[in-house]
Amino acid sequence: MAPGAPALGATSRRWGEKAIHGALFAAAAVSVLTTLGILVALLRETIAFFSDVGFSHFFTDAHWSPLFNPPEYGIWQLINGTFLITGIAILLAIPLGLGSAMYLSEYASPRARKFIKPVLEVLVGVPTIVFGFFALTFITPTILKSFLGVDVQVFNALAAAIVMAFMILPTIASISEDSMSAVPQGLREGAFGLGASKFQVSTRVVFPAALSGIVASVVLGISRAIGETMIVLIAAGQKPTFGVDPKQPYETISAFIAATGKGDIPTGSTDYKTIFAAGMTLFLITLVFNVIAIRFVRKYRQVYE
Repeated sequence: MAPGAPALGATSRRWGEKAIHGALFAAAAVSVLTTLGILVALLRETIAFFSDVGFSHFFTDAHWSPLFNPPEYGIWQLINGTFLITGIAILLAIPLGLGSAMYLSEYASPRARKFIKPVLEVLVGVPTIVFGFFALTFITPTILKSFLGVDVQVFNALAAAIVMAFMILPTIASISEDSMSAVPQGLREGAFGLGASKFQVSTRVVFPAALSGIVASVVLGISRAIGETMIVLIAAGQKPTFGVDPKQPYETISAFIAATGKGDIPTGSTDYKTIFAAGMTLFLITLVFNVIAIRFVRKYRQVYE
């Protein structure tokens, strides 16, 4: 071999690294292209919808009844139902999820952690249609009506939100626990050396240091709750409503898309285009939440680097 010539093994490693780099780039590109494809598909029909209906009706009509005569296209009723159910679910899931994460990270023994975390994550694999029927046939009649004595209708936002909270709880708990476990042990030891208690270390040292990952888990849970379909379709009812009373039935954006999309609607009609307009609205809401979360995560990640 001539002096200075690259070794055969080094050349093979470089080719292998280039292949891995290309494969990883392709995986990332597929995600970006898929998102762009979804956006293009939604945007094309959404523009056609607004050409037929106009922006003013979509944002100023008092009711959402696109399939009735005369049709009304006020999207705010669906947004109201979406935010109400998601808000209740998040209010329940955040304390339960973060409490579970803190226990698993800071208090549980290794044996308890190995048992509890997989059991908690089993909830991720439960089909959402099962959650929906559970809310309709057990939470509403047994828990809310019989046990708690709450006067709810058969279809209501409260039961849907309770079950949705348990659906997103493993997401918040698992990602938050991973973030807390990744906090350097030296931070804990330093706090203990200054006389801090276990609870003070957990809440004032570990929690702030893992804040970026915790925020990411909460945003992921919110995004999943906003886009959830089967639970709200089955348990919350399909009645577009203004209000904040969770005992009443509501319709969300995702429930409207699912219920209308399964019907016999002519392709290209205005009724057909409402599905895409509602889908674009849901897409933009989720996008706004993620942009806010990214800015928040970056801000606090710089503090703890």
